Amino acid sequence: MGKENSKVFHEETSIQLPASSIQHAGLYIHIPFCLRKCRYCDFVSTEHLSLQQEYTDAVCREMEMAEEAFPIFDTLYIGGGTPTAMEDRLLVRILEKAGSVFSFTDGPEVTVEANPGTVSKGRLESLRQAGANRINIGVQSFRDDHLRFLGRIHTAREAENSIRLARNAGFADIGLDLIYGLPGQTERAWIEDLTKALSFFPEHLSCYMLTFEKGTPLFEDLAAGRVEPCPEDTVAALFLETSEFLRASGYLHYEISNFARSARLRSRHNRKYWTLAPTLGLGPSAHSFLNEPPTRWWNVDDPDIYLKTIEGGKRPVKETEVLTEAQSMTETLFLALRTADGIDTAAFDRRFSVSFDR
Repeated sequence: MGKENSKVFHEETSIQLPASSIQHAGLYIHIPFCLRKCRYCDFVSTEHLSLQQEYTDAVCREMEMAEEAFPIFDTLYIGGGTPTAMEDRLLVRILEKAGSVFSFTDGPEVTVEANPGTVSKGRLESLRQAGANRINIGVQSFRDDHLRFLGRIHTAREAENSIRLARNAGFADIGLDLIYGLPGQTERAWIEDLTKALSFFPEHLSCYMLTFEKGTPLFEDLAAGRVEPCPEDTVAALFLETSEFLRASGYLHYEISNFARSARLRSRHNRKYWTLAPTLGLGPSAHSFLNEPPTRWWNVDDPDIYLKTIEGGKRPVKETEVLTEAQSMTETLFLALRTADGIDTAAFDRRFSVSFDR
């Protein structure tokens, strides 16, 4: 694939994935811009949208700097932050640059994260035309009071409209993110959120428990006694109810927080992290992994330092670690336990030349 192609990413010729697809690498590109940071979020982001052009130039330059042995990718995930907070032309340029610099299989999964309040019909159509075939919308809740508590910039009505816009723009694969376990949240209120989500027939749902991350405004409220967390037994009950409700509605509960309408509609990109497949991460705070030898590295967190490092002609890698065999075994086991597939003992034995049962 390359610039000479009429489409940057070739469409999939069959709905059946090749048996070796899990061995292909995944590409992640971090977009650090947000119109306003949510009260619970500790992801790397900035509200300085004036840096968009400079950042686009930098991340495109980092693509050219990448020298790892990633022969071919079958997923591209653009996350954040809020990718759709960027200007259309810049986000499209990043997509097109990735398609011209790296090699992809036919029919790669190309996901862009989007937030209600930052999408429009034209923006979504531009992403679709540039090759994005999966959109992941950060709805979080369909209740305005919960959205205000979380510090979201959008309303419930805008969340609903963003889903309709994505479908009308041609996205046949839509994922929705939701959060539960908010202070005072009842089972009834949560089921109402899930019911509303299902009314849009999303292909994928991610349901996350609210966490109080250190350094966030929500954590400060907790420490000051201004917020009382949802009791652990209530959160546990909501988790079980989520699984039962969505499975009864025809969804596959394939990972702790993730549900899909079928095995084919599971997030191919996220599965790479749970199976320790090779991944290349670009942008501030992005992580990468190669499994021969098992090596992980990650970029600097600060967007300003990231930009200055790239401008100086250097790669923005902060640290690198080579995993020991014991570390690799441990990660293989606990990541597999996050998934419904569980531990493949035969694959474990082959990889580490051991007998799992002994």
